[in-house]
Amino acid sequence: MKARGLHALHGLRDELARRAADAEQVRQRELAAQKEAARLQRQFADAVGAVHSMPQHSMAAPTRAQPMPEPRQTVLDEQAALREAMSDAVNVESLLLTDDGLSFRRPGVDASVVTRLRCGQWSIQGELDLHGLRREQARDELASFVRTAARRGARCLRVVHGKGHGSPGKQPVLKGKVHKWLAQCAEVIAFTQASGPEGGAGALLVLLAGTAKG
Repeated sequence: MKARGLHALHGLRDELARRAADAEQVRQRELAAQKEAARLQRQFADAVGAVHSMPQHSMAAPTRAQPMPEPRQTVLDEQAALREAMSDAVNVESLLLTDDGLSFRRPGVDASVVTRLRCGQWSIQGELDLHGLRREQARDELASFVRTAARRGARCLRVVHGKGHGSPGKQPVLKGKVHKWLAQCAEVIAFTQASGPEGGAGALLVLLAGTAKG
């Protein structure tokens, strides 16, 4: 019995010694890994020099806002619709006031509105120059100009169509067409020939809906 007990104790002692040896090996490997990491860190520091974190306040913040999406197809569709709605064949002569400026006002708009428009009561908030444009180009530009101005809240515009000095027969080709096109724009409630300083016979002052009560 004593022999078996001693044998068991010897076995336990050997097992404890083996475990201690394994633990020592693990510790030695960890120490070696730490030393190697420290060596590599020193080697890196020697190669690149001292490294410092950048202060947070020196980081540039983004200043450019993301551009708004541009609905190109919607714009093209609107231009096509406006082009179809603005005809050269419409007769607006009966709507023009028989004054020196061949002014125009929609039914229900008081005649004094035209007088005040010509006298410059409303400041001009946008201008379109149609010089040099072909008929189709001028019509598209005018439709887009009026629609865009109405969307941004503008009310008084100036449209320069020219006096026709460079046209065949010295007659203003665009003037009559611009009258017709503007009369077909729902946003336009009145227009009149500009005064001398504002362009005279070569320009129109245009009033958009929402400005005058009559």
